[in-house]
Parts: sequence; structure tokens; C-alpha cells
Amino acid sequence: MSNIIELIQKQKPAIKAALPSHVKADRIVRIAQTMVKKNPRLGECHPHTVLGSIMLASQLGLEPNTPLGQCYIIPYKKDAQFQLGYKGLIDLCYRTNKYKTIYAMPVYDEDEFDYQYGLNPDLTHIPGVRKDTSEPIAYYAVYKLENGGQDFRVLTRKDAEKHGRKFSKTFAKGPWQTDFDSMAMKTVIKQVLKYAPTTVELAQLDGLDDGVVSFDKDEGIIDGDVVDVEAVDTENQSPDALIDALEEE
Repeated sequence: MSNIIELIQKQKPAIKAALPSHVKADRIVRIAQTMVKKNPRLGECHPHTVLGSIMLASQLGLEPNTPLGQCYIIPYKKDAQFQLGYKGLIDLCYRTNKYKTIYAMPVYDEDEFDYQYGLNPDLTHIPGVRKDTSEPIAYYAVYKLENGGQDFRVLTRKDAEKHGRKFSKTFAKGPWQTDFDSMAMKTVIKQVLKYAPTTVELAQLDGLDDGVVSFDKDEGIIDGDVVDVEAVDTENQSPDALIDALEEE
């Protein structure tokens, strides 16, 4: 563990160079070192994957493993795994200055809900009176751009479950069981972003988010094998809970 903590300190100049101007290198170094101290398993990971995840978080201007829920660095076997959080994804969208708003919502059986795609897409959602036994029947995500453009996507509960079963290794025992709604909303907002304007920062995440990222002092960030940890709920769980969920695999 001490070796990685010392290595993080030595890489402070590289971290500072990667950070946007509004984020201080001293803070990121402290956060990264505290992250390793709190989770000794990170200290057992290959150092280049820990540094790779820290550098990627730095380039994106996101704080790893803090209550902000922006991103997480999680031990997966002997590699450190970078995972973009739901809130981090939203933050990156707003930072482009292209989005007026972006959000996801659940739909209940008591709600008045109607939508259509095609040449004249439209969505109407008027919440009804909830019952104690009410459960969502669908989920949707919406974005509106500063230039007036907008789009949405709808995901039925059945389709959300199908997605979870297909892509999540821990569907039967992970957050898809303990917090299905958050996982479904995270899924649908990722779907609508496929049709939204992108930026260099968002494009950079393709193939890096939810994966192992290596760092070499000469070559910089090198993307490695992507690991499926989609079942980790990054919105409503603490970093320690996220780590516990991943370690159950």
C-alpha cells in the first residue's frame, strides 16, 4: 500500500498537468491517497492501473471515491477499475454548456403517461397519487439543449430487466435487486446520450469507462481490457458499498 501512496505523490506533476484549471492537484492527490488507505485492496492492485484511473479522473476533472458520486476507482481482482458515476456523467454534460437540462424519471401505473417517436416526438408525464405498493412500470430520460434541440428515450421495466440480465454479471445479487430503479434510470440516460451532442471529454470515455486503464509516465493513459461492472450502483451507494458489491462477484 505504502508504495502506491508514495507513487501517487511522485506523480503529482503529471496529475497537475492533466487537471483542468479549477481543480487543484493537492486535493486530488490527498483524495487518491485517502482512497487507497481506506481500501487496502487498491494497494494490492497493479500500480499502473491505479494511476491510470487517477489520471483519467483528473483529465475529466472528477473526484474519485467521494460523496460527490462523480466517479469511482474500485479493485477488480488485481486491477483498479475506473467507473464513471451517474452524477459525473451529468456533470460532464453540463460542462459542455450545450445542455439546458438532463434528467431521468420513473413512471408509475397511476401516472398519466404518453409518448411517441417519429417526425413529431412528444412525451407527456403527469404524476398520479402513489400507493404504498406502487412500482415503476417504465423509465425515461430527457435532455434539452441550449440551442433548443431536445430528445428523450423511454425504457419499460421489462426492457430494463432484460438489459440488466444481459449485461450485468451480478444481476441476481447486486444493485439490480437492491435498487432497481436507480440502475434502470442510469441505463436509460445512457441510451438517450447516444443521440446527444458529444465532446472530446465524453468521446474519450468510449472504451475507458467501466474498464481497466493503465498509465505509463512516457506514453500517458493506455486503455486496457474493459471489465463489466455495470451492476454497481454509483448514484445511491457509498464508495465502500460499491466496493463491497464488486467484491461479491
